[in-house]
This record gives sequence, C-alpha cells and structure tokens, in this order.
Amino acid sequence: MKKDIILSGVGGQGILSIATVIGQAALKDGLYMKQAEVHGMSQRGGDVQSNLRISDRPISSDLIPSSQCDLIISLEPMEGLRYLPYLSPNGWLVTNDTPFINIPNYPEVDAIMAEIDKLPNKVVLNVDKVAKEIGSARVANIVLLGATTPFLGIDYSKIQDSIRDIFGRKGDAIVEMNLKALEAGKEIAERII
Repeated sequence: MKKDIILSGVGGQGILSIATVIGQAALKDGLYMKQAEVHGMSQRGGDVQSNLRISDRPISSDLIPSSQCDLIISLEPMEGLRYLPYLSPNGWLVTNDTPFINIPNYPEVDAIMAEIDKLPNKVVLNVDKVAKEIGSARVANIVLLGATTPFLGIDYSKIQDSIRDIFGRKGDAIVEMNLKALEAGKEIAERII
C-alpha cells in the first residue's frame, strides 16, 4: 500500500491540521509516513501546501514526483488546480468548491470549475456550507478530510481516534463536532463515488 497525497489551500484554512490527523492515523494503523510542508506565507491568505507520503514500506523521500500523486486534497479550488501536474492519471482531486479570493487577479470561478470538471476522478463539495450546517464554520477542513477517507487506505476508526487525540484538549464538544464533520464529509464522498 502506498499513498502520495498533496494537501493545498490558503493559510488559516486548516490544511496542516488535516495533514496532522492523516499522519497520526497512518502511524496508528502501523504505516510509515513522511511529510514535507511548504508555506507560501506565514500569515492568513498565503498558499499552503504539504506533501504527505504513506506506505506499508519505508519511504525514502518526503517529496512527491510529478505525475505520481494519488490524491490532491484542496480547501480552495484554484489551489487544487495548481498541483494538477503532480496528479497521476488515476489520481483523485477532492476539493472545496468555494473560492478564497485573496488576490486581485483571481481567475474567473467558472473557468476554475470548468477545469476541475474535466478531471475524470474528482469529489467537489461545499465544505463551508456543510460545516455551518453541523454548527461551526471552523470544522470545514474536517468535512474535507472526511471526503478523502475512501481514498486514504487508512482504517476509519484510526482517523476518528486521531481526531479524539488531537482535539481532546479542547473539550468533548469540539471533539464531537469534528467527528460529526468527518462523518458528513465521508457520506458525501461515498454518494459521489
């Protein structure tokens, strides 16, 4: 088993929290894991990207070569497109459909979505809307994480356990909201695929 994952988004959206949950769940599942993070800016609004490699064998490099990525997880649709050269022909893009317009020359949203629609393997969902329905816009990243669970090759209960571990210090209500967000995203992805 091997999964090469690129996580992308904009600073402040929670991409690195997704990477932490997946990485910890992989370790709990007895897998090897390497991660490399690239921060476009150290403040909200800059692009954020992380390479995450998971395998049942030792991993020599933490960077994913072009055309070898199995899964792009993106909290922002344009940022998802940015990393398409890394996506393998059979790879999947799981992305939020809501743009984070943080630059004056942000492309037309319809043009971005038209490019995404060309992909044979994609899950596109409005994580912001789902998160608000659950009760907090702050769990949008975990909704997106839930939508990736069918593609990760990691036992779902290990992902749930990682959420409990990581968010446990914030209290039971936060843990339960994040678990609810995870399940909501998972159910959406399962309906789409």
